[in-house]
Amino acid sequence: MKYVSTRSESQAVTASQAIIRGIAPDGGLYVPDSIPAVDLDFIRGLCGMDYRSRAAAVLGLYLEEFTGEELAAIAAASYGDNFDCPEAAPLHILDGDTAYLELWHGPTSAFKDMALQIMPRLLTASLRKNGEKRTVSILVATSGDTGKAALEGFRDVPGTRIMVFYPRDGVSQVQKLQMATQEGSNVNVVAVEGNFDDAQTGVKRIFADQDFANVLDGRGYFLSSANSINWGRLAPQIAYYFSAYCDWVNAGRVRLGEPVDMCVPTGNFGDILAGWCAKRMGLPVGRLICASNENNVLTDFISTGVYDKNRPFHLTSSPSMDILVSSNLERLLYCLTGDGQKVGGYMRQLSGQGKYAVDESLRQAVQAEFTGGFCTDGQCREQIARLWQEHGYLADTHTAVASRVLADIRRREGQSRPTVVVSTASPFKFGGAVLQALGVVTDETGPALVDELSAFTGMAAPRPLSGLGKKAVRFEKWVSTAEMEQAVSEFLA
Repeated sequence: MKYVSTRSESQAVTASQAIIRGIAPDGGLYVPDSIPAVDLDFIRGLCGMDYRSRAAAVLGLYLEEFTGEELAAIAAASYGDNFDCPEAAPLHILDGDTAYLELWHGPTSAFKDMALQIMPRLLTASLRKNGEKRTVSILVATSGDTGKAALEGFRDVPGTRIMVFYPRDGVSQVQKLQMATQEGSNVNVVAVEGNFDDAQTGVKRIFADQDFANVLDGRGYFLSSANSINWGRLAPQIAYYFSAYCDWVNAGRVRLGEPVDMCVPTGNFGDILAGWCAKRMGLPVGRLICASNENNVLTDFISTGVYDKNRPFHLTSSPSMDILVSSNLERLLYCLTGDGQKVGGYMRQLSGQGKYAVDESLRQAVQAEFTGGFCTDGQCREQIARLWQEHGYLADTHTAVASRVLADIRRREGQSRPTVVVSTASPFKFGGAVLQALGVVTDETGPALVDELSAFTGMAAPRPLSGLGKKAVRFEKWVSTAEMEQAVSEFLA
């Protein structure tokens, strides 16, 4: 299997090369030249495995340069004692038609751990396979959770350095403190004046600066990414859709081969794209529900075929979804059209005019695969309270967005279909918003909210969050978007 750019017919590369580069030379994203197909016998085999073995088996279909033994060892090291439960990604079955796939049991209490605990190992193995001697410098733009997960995954990994940019006022206090207190000799964290899209655009601009790349090359560095624009970050996410399906089959609630819907809280479109890849491979997925908060650019796109970021930007209680430029949508457009020139044209329109409109056939193809919906912050709070009061289930603000969108669809259609709601973060990461939703009035802020939510619910907070307020702050610098490249240059001096 080879990997090609979404924007051109440029030279195909191997999986390891795609992981090392992160982004294609033409600014496009790498995608496999074909989606591997599996049958029910393959899925039946996964049902008898633990999560680590499932992940290795699914990744092996995409990473052909890696032996089964290599991937098994990498997966075992990635999903071990660093997770607080042996299942790594447990499926919580709420009722006969609804299950929550909990992806936040890793070291940073967010779903990004599912990919960013394994990606550094895939990257270092890829560097060895290609004889790379330079130090790879990972640049990350984060809307909250990716930054901490990437920092933790790459902390003190030999041959790597990592720098994270986050929107100065666009993450929760806990998310900010998680990054600002990060340990490790090879890490750096800088806030950016602006929102996530500003930070992400700035990082993409740095990647596209060939003169700067030449300067870094002279210093013995090259740049790569740990955002979901890197295939090595997205591919591991495909595995947990297979795992969720297997767990529901094993629980006797779903028959093997019976389709299951997936409802995913979505910002950058990477998580739900992984679900689409699983469906294309042959996993019995019915529809993919793309759930957004008030930054509902994806909902509108699915409905109209017009992607328009020229709209008000909302700071919400689900900050990891406060995104107006969903980078991974580009991959879907290429996979549905196979036309790099067309996709490149759409991306140029987005960059220059802030919008593009796909043709009618592509609009219909998207609507055949996805259902979109969004909810307000108030509706999100209502759903958190409803889940707690009716089921004793505590959800974070992002998971609640997906749960509310699913509930609205079910009310509108008058029926329920078996659905997995992808739960992307621990509720303790957003303690203030969750407490507010539960009717608790508090003057506490930051890490103290973790303890207050634990006391109110009687639930233990995840270990990575419970001692956060006692850690020393290491990173307090902030820059404008125009100063981001200089900040990278100083870090890699």
